[in-house]
Amino acid sequence: MFKKLTWTLTLIVTLVVPGFSQSADSLKVFISVDMEGVTGVVSGDDASRGGYDYDYFREIMTREANAAIEGALAAGATDIVVRDSHGSALNLLPEMLNHNVKFIRDWSGGPMWMMEGIDASYDAAVFVGYHAKAGTPNGVLDHTSSGNIMDVSVNGYSLPETGYNALMAGYYDVPVVFVAGDKAVCDQAKELLGSVETVAVKEGIGAAALNLHPAVARDRIRSGVEKALKNLADYKPYKLTSPLTMVLKLKTEQRIYEGAIYPGAKRTGDWELTYVAQDVMELMRAYSGMRKSL
Repeated sequence: MFKKLTWTLTLIVTLVVPGFSQSADSLKVFISVDMEGVTGVVSGDDASRGGYDYDYFREIMTREANAAIEGALAAGATDIVVRDSHGSALNLLPEMLNHNVKFIRDWSGGPMWMMEGIDASYDAAVFVGYHAKAGTPNGVLDHTSSGNIMDVSVNGYSLPETGYNALMAGYYDVPVVFVAGDKAVCDQAKELLGSVETVAVKEGIGAAALNLHPAVARDRIRSGVEKALKNLADYKPYKLTSPLTMVLKLKTEQRIYEGAIYPGAKRTGDWELTYVAQDVMELMRAYSGMRKSL
């Protein structure tokens, strides 16, 4: 009887342990890639369809995405999804992307925008090509979502795109572990998120920028992502306490009038709207709706 019981327990362990081992060894990474923050981009034309150097810089954008992918793979990533997060969301060159990933193009029309596709199954989020919020001194092409937004704050924290995208990741308990872009956004990421690996590929000088060589930038992105993902325990999801009070400042009376139409939005000052949400998804639906006409 004892031998039979021992054999049964051995069989159970043999069948069950591999399943736990496979789960423990999996590493799923979400990579959101913007364009204004990639190496060499200094003007709107650089990052706009029809711009003289746009085709060149979308290649640079794709190569920086690949550097992040290579870093993730070196850290043991088993599942990687890349989100094209700039402008039309049709910028990354599919054939050039590392073949070990899946990627998301175009906008769905939902509130997730640059974080489209993220959910609780991911272990980490990585941001590449990001830029500082509107009005940042020496920020390269600094803006927040669109040229019509002066500022968006939540619970008193003024947020760049890095901030509200990190909130969406945090909603699913996913930490943002790495940010690459200009020095200004790297500084903002550290201030908001605390522990986060960053790589500044350029530093603003008024309307100009001091840039790393693209190959050097890629090397630093690759090693930075690998380092971050090998130390996941050092990073925590970005969360703010509910209720979430959003203050949205727009540039014109027309935009304020249109944004105030969104249910629950209230005008609270000159070119200022306020909305109170109970969770991050409600917040982002409101933010999306209040700026949709922009």
